[in-house]
Amino acid sequence: MPDPVLALDLGGTKIRAALVHGVGTDEVEADGEHAVVRLESIAEVPTPAREGAPAILGAALELAAQVRGGATVRAVGISSAGVVDTARGRITHATDSLAGWAGTALTAPFAERFGVPVAALNDVHAHGLGEARFGVGRGRDSLLLMAIGTGIGGCQVQGGRAVLGAHGAAGHVGHVPVPEAEGVPCPCGRTGHLEGLASGPGILRLAARLGASAAPHDGRELAAAAARGEPTALEAYRLAGHATGRVLGALLNVLDSDAVALTGGVADADVPVWREALRAGIAAEAMDAVASTPVLAASAGSHAALLGAAVRVLEAPPAPSIPPPAT
Repeated sequence: MPDPVLALDLGGTKIRAALVHGVGTDEVEADGEHAVVRLESIAEVPTPAREGAPAILGAALELAAQVRGGATVRAVGISSAGVVDTARGRITHATDSLAGWAGTALTAPFAERFGVPVAALNDVHAHGLGEARFGVGRGRDSLLLMAIGTGIGGCQVQGGRAVLGAHGAAGHVGHVPVPEAEGVPCPCGRTGHLEGLASGPGILRLAARLGASAAPHDGRELAAAAARGEPTALEAYRLAGHATGRVLGALLNVLDSDAVALTGGVADADVPVWREALRAGIAAEAMDAVASTPVLAASAGSHAALLGAAVRVLEAPPAPSIPPPAT
């Protein structure tokens, strides 16, 4: 079996790394059904998010070296928060959740450290690619992943490849304007976007605006309030779910995906009123030809972005030159 890929996932709260075995030509066993991909030496550390890019890169490099140990790796694949210029391996835009992350040269330090091909892509793109190859997208020509949690992002995978866009910014579905969010601030600095209303923090703020008597502190408390039948919690989830469904229905009209995979804290919370409203929102917007598109729970698990990063580096154009390993 070929040497493993060293994969990393750099997020706002933690950095994960693992050795990924079996990605590439050996992804599927002879029966054509069961993936033989295996992750080992999985480790994570807190992201020093407020300490700036040098500290974040330093923590990621040290974790990568720890996970690699004495193994020989054939490539390094990186999933990262922010908009990634995949051709240059740089972060072009990022939110304040990672201080100073925009403008960071991401792949070069890893190429210098490990002396192998390195590729990076956005974390939702990586998640979508991992889900398409190893989750509910397996065997389908296209998959639309929608991640609904602290923010809202998406990724269309077509023919086994993530659609990244001309600037690496494809899939920002949270920044589609929706009438339900009119006047509501969005983390991007504008108003009226889906993310400001229907992300986890957005639903909490919505419940407060609706007059929740005891404002929940987090999504778990809000989901519990909905389970108890508290009207403001139910209405917040209903409004958020319907708005999300309308956007999803419109996306299906544009993309005509084989299936949709939902992931993230809001999608995983299993709040019935949210799911019912989501279905109603899809039905309100989706054309007949796409109205029956399966909407499924993502199944590739918490390491989907690591898997996607490993897949990407083996399919990305090779770097023009790879520096020798640091001594």
